[in-house]
Amino acid sequence: MATIQMYTTAVCPYCIAAKGLLARKGYSAIEEIRVDLNPTLRDEMIARTRLRTVPQIFINGHHVGGHDDMVALDRAGKLDALLTGATS
Repeated sequence: MATIQMYTTAVCPYCIAAKGLLARKGYSAIEEIRVDLNPTLRDEMIARTRLRTVPQIFINGHHVGGHDDMVALDRAGKLDALLTGATS
């Protein structure tokens, strides 16, 4: 099973949509890192990604990007392989 980390906030519609896409694929065990509750975690997210927006998604340690990036991977047929750990 994939290890998924997602930097989120409580009211982010893209975070909710990203979690929904992953849930439809059978992945509901997501380590949600709430940057709205702890500013230090937002600083950590920015240091890891150089980006300020949420969600920021990591699958098996690989930075996928945000919701739109993950949807693009899915449409390109590459998300399932990343989730299962297959390499292409």
